[in-house]
Amino acid sequence: MPNLVPNEQFDQLFDAILSLKNKEECYALFEDLCTILEINSLAQRFQVAKMLTNHYVYSDIVAKTGASTATISRVNRSINYGAGGYSMIFKRLGEGND
Repeated sequence: MPNLVPNEQFDQLFDAILSLKNKEECYALFEDLCTILEINSLAQRFQVAKMLTNHYVYSDIVAKTGASTATISRVNRSINYGAGGYSMIFKRLGEGND
């Protein structure tokens, strides 16, 4: 899986996201930046990651989130072989391992 290579465009986007102060600002930026489908996909992947981290089986994840098994597999690969972003954020949020 290729790594995200830092560049000026990514830096500017991430700086903009890091400048957000609350959920209302997040809603405003993401509504302008993404389509509803894109936001739904991101939120779904996040829920899938939480459920995988909590050892849910694929069939339960499909039933609860509506995610395809391909999406679940992709998220699972990210959890197991990715950059560690999911585990970092779950630790910070005090989530995971229900």
